[in-house]
Amino acid sequence: MTTSIRDDKTIGREPQATDGGIAPPPKLRRKPGMVAIAIVAICLGAVVAGWTWSATTNSQEVLVARTDIERGSVIEENDLTTVRLSSDPALTPVSADRFESVVGQRATFDIASGSALTPGSFSNASLPPTGQSVVGVALTSAQAPGSALHSGDHVRVVVTPAQDGDVPGGTPEYSEAEVVAVHVNEETGETVVDLLVRHEDAAVLAARVATGHVALVLDSRDR
Repeated sequence: MTTSIRDDKTIGREPQATDGGIAPPPKLRRKPGMVAIAIVAICLGAVVAGWTWSATTNSQEVLVARTDIERGSVIEENDLTTVRLSSDPALTPVSADRFESVVGQRATFDIASGSALTPGSFSNASLPPTGQSVVGVALTSAQAPGSALHSGDHVRVVVTPAQDGDVPGGTPEYSEAEVVAVHVNEETGETVVDLLVRHEDAAVLAARVATGHVALVLDSRDR
């Protein structure tokens, strides 16, 4: 009778160690839902790791304009910065390791702030080129157009009457030119414009400018 009661109490219990023996390990119950979640997490981790590796290996440091750079102006150190961009076979940005060689060259066209530089956006061509000269002209607000002048603008320097109120007879004389650079004289407030002209026209233009009786006319913008 005693033996029967002990057998009943052992029903449903885990196997116990016997004298001098080792109890067998309990059976683990796997939950299918948790297994599926673990597999999904592993797959997502692999995808993220692969994307990160691809983004890192397929990008490069390139030169970018920190500020707006006008065509014809000399590129200075503070005009440039570097950013990392994803590589694209269709694009040809200038590598950041060319920073020192780009500084000091001239912009061949307007470069907007934040734009990546390309091999064609700058040049080491000398200014003025052979056969041309640069003439500077200081203009008051009455002698210059209301619109701001920029490098590359095509203009005419028109001879005005020597005396105020005089009306010139016939068509006034003028010189055609291209704007190279523009800056404001802080002392006088005048706008100083560097003009590119043919070598043979430089002396005549300089003489006209020296009289102070000239006005600058904006004709077109090749931009």
